[in-house]
Amino acid sequence: MSEKAVIATLDDYASAYCGRDIDAIMSVFDDSDGISVIGTGAEELCSGRSEVRELFLRNFRDAHATRFEWGWTRVAVAEDFAVVAVSLTIDLEIDGEELQVPLRWSVALRRSGSRWLWIHRHASTSASNQSSGNAYPTGPE
Repeated sequence: MSEKAVIATLDDYASAYCGRDIDAIMSVFDDSDGISVIGTGAEELCSGRSEVRELFLRNFRDAHATRFEWGWTRVAVAEDFAVVAVSLTIDLEIDGEELQVPLRWSVALRRSGSRWLWIHRHASTSASNQSSGNAYPTGPE
Protein backbone atom coordinates (compact mmCIF):
# COMPACT_ATOMS: atom_id res chain seq x y z
CA MET A 1 0.00 0.00 0.00
CA SER A 2 2.79 2.45 0.77
CA GLU A 3 4.35 2.09 -2.69
CA LYS A 4 1.02 2.83 -4.38
CA ALA A 5 0.51 5.90 -2.20
CA VAL A 6 4.03 7.11 -3.00
CA ILE A 7 3.50 6.64 -6.75
CA ALA A 8 0.13 8.41 -6.54
CA THR A 9 2.00 11.59 -5.57
CA LEU A 10 3.61 11.56 -9.04
CA ASP A 11 0.17 11.75 -10.64
CA ASP A 12 -0.90 14.48 -8.21
CA TYR A 13 2.17 16.48 -9.20
CA ALA A 14 1.63 15.90 -12.94
CA SER A 15 -2.02 16.96 -12.73
CA ALA A 16 -1.13 20.13 -10.83
CA TYR A 17 1.77 20.91 -13.16
CA CYS A 18 -0.29 20.46 -16.32
CA GLY A 19 -3.02 22.59 -14.73
CA ARG A 20 -0.48 25.29 -13.80
CA ASP A 21 -1.92 25.12 -10.28
CA ILE A 22 0.82 26.49 -8.04
CA ASP A 23 -1.10 25.80 -4.83
CA ALA A 24 -1.67 22.16 -5.81
CA ILE A 25 2.02 21.79 -6.77
CA MET A 26 3.11 23.18 -3.43
CA SER A 27 0.70 20.87 -1.58
CA VAL A 28 2.62 17.87 -2.95
CA PHE A 29 5.66 19.15 -1.04
CA ASP A 30 6.24 19.10 2.70
CA ASP A 31 5.08 22.37 4.26
CA SER A 32 8.42 23.02 5.95
CA ASP A 33 11.07 25.33 4.57
CA GLY A 34 13.45 22.36 4.28
CA ILE A 35 12.30 21.33 0.80
CA SER A 36 14.56 21.48 -2.24
CA VAL A 37 14.39 21.10 -6.01
CA ILE A 38 17.19 20.62 -8.51
CA GLY A 39 16.08 21.22 -12.08
CA THR A 40 17.84 20.67 -15.39
CA GLY A 41 19.00 24.29 -15.74
CA ALA A 42 22.43 25.27 -14.42
CA GLU A 43 20.90 27.78 -11.99
CA GLU A 44 17.99 25.60 -10.90
CA LEU A 45 19.16 24.85 -7.35
CA CYS A 46 16.28 25.78 -5.07
CA SER A 47 15.75 25.42 -1.36
CA GLY A 48 12.86 26.60 0.75
CA ARG A 49 9.23 27.05 -0.19
CA SER A 50 9.68 30.53 -1.66
CA GLU A 51 12.46 29.53 -4.09
CA VAL A 52 10.69 26.32 -5.10
CA ARG A 53 7.45 28.23 -5.71
CA GLU A 54 9.25 30.81 -7.87
CA LEU A 55 10.87 28.06 -9.94
CA PHE A 56 7.48 26.53 -10.76
CA LEU A 57 5.93 29.91 -11.55
CA ARG A 58 8.78 30.54 -14.00
CA ASN A 59 8.22 27.10 -15.55
CA PHE A 60 4.52 27.92 -15.99
CA ARG A 61 5.40 31.23 -17.69
CA ASP A 62 7.87 29.61 -20.09
CA ALA A 63 5.85 26.57 -21.23
CA HIS A 64 2.60 24.68 -20.82
CA ALA A 65 2.91 20.99 -19.96
CA THR A 66 0.11 18.91 -21.44
CA ARG A 67 1.07 15.38 -20.41
CA PHE A 68 3.46 13.36 -18.27
CA GLU A 69 4.25 9.85 -19.44
CA TRP A 70 5.84 7.74 -16.71
CA GLY A 71 8.39 5.10 -17.65
CA TRP A 72 10.85 2.97 -15.70
CA THR A 73 9.98 3.36 -12.00
CA ARG A 74 11.54 2.09 -8.79
CA VAL A 75 10.29 2.81 -5.27
CA ALA A 76 12.05 2.17 -1.97
CA VAL A 77 10.14 2.63 1.29
CA ALA A 78 11.74 2.53 4.73
CA GLU A 79 9.29 3.29 7.52
CA ASP A 80 8.39 6.99 7.15
CA PHE A 81 10.71 7.77 4.23
CA ALA A 82 10.65 6.81 0.56
CA VAL A 83 12.61 7.39 -2.61
CA VAL A 84 11.26 7.20 -6.16
CA ALA A 85 13.50 6.89 -9.21
CA VAL A 86 11.58 7.35 -12.45
CA SER A 87 12.05 8.11 -16.12
CA LEU A 88 9.42 10.22 -17.81
CA THR A 89 8.57 12.25 -20.86
CA ILE A 90 6.82 15.59 -20.52
CA ASP A 91 4.84 16.93 -23.48
CA LEU A 92 5.17 20.71 -23.63
CA GLU A 93 3.86 23.60 -25.69
CA ILE A 94 6.35 26.45 -26.01
CA ASP A 95 5.47 29.44 -28.19
CA GLY A 96 3.03 27.33 -30.21
CA GLU A 97 5.54 24.52 -30.75
CA GLU A 98 5.10 21.02 -29.32
CA LEU A 99 8.08 19.44 -27.63
CA GLN A 100 8.71 16.16 -25.81
CA VAL A 101 11.30 16.33 -23.03
CA PRO A 102 12.71 13.03 -21.71
CA LEU A 103 13.78 13.30 -18.07
CA ARG A 104 15.02 11.27 -15.15
CA TRP A 105 13.80 12.10 -11.68
CA SER A 106 14.51 11.15 -8.13
CA VAL A 107 12.04 12.18 -5.45
CA ALA A 108 12.58 11.88 -1.70
CA LEU A 109 9.43 11.75 0.44
CA ARG A 110 8.43 11.55 4.06
CA ARG A 111 5.20 10.25 5.51
CA SER A 112 3.07 12.69 7.46
CA GLY A 113 0.09 10.87 8.93
CA SER A 114 -1.52 9.11 5.97
CA ARG A 115 0.09 11.36 3.33
CA TRP A 116 3.41 11.13 1.53
CA LEU A 117 5.02 14.54 0.99
CA TRP A 118 7.94 15.46 -1.22
CA ILE A 119 11.00 16.86 0.50
CA HIS A 120 13.27 16.85 -2.55
CA ARG A 121 13.00 16.44 -6.31
CA HIS A 122 15.94 16.16 -8.69
CA ALA A 123 15.55 16.23 -12.48
CA SER A 124 18.18 15.43 -15.08
CA THR A 125 18.54 14.62 -18.74
CA SER A 126 20.73 11.87 -20.08
CA ALA A 127 24.07 13.03 -21.47
CA SER A 128 23.78 13.14 -25.25
CA ASN A 129 27.55 12.89 -25.58
CA GLN A 130 27.87 9.66 -23.58
CA SER A 131 28.19 6.61 -25.79
CA SER A 132 26.44 3.40 -24.82
CA GLY A 133 28.72 1.29 -22.66
CA ASN A 134 30.85 4.24 -21.51
CA ALA A 135 30.87 5.36 -17.90
CA TYR A 136 31.24 9.10 -18.63
CA PRO A 137 30.30 11.65 -21.28
CA THR A 138 33.11 12.44 -23.70
CA GLY A 139 33.62 15.30 -26.10
CA PRO A 140 31.45 18.34 -26.68
CA GLU A 141 27.67 18.07 -26.36
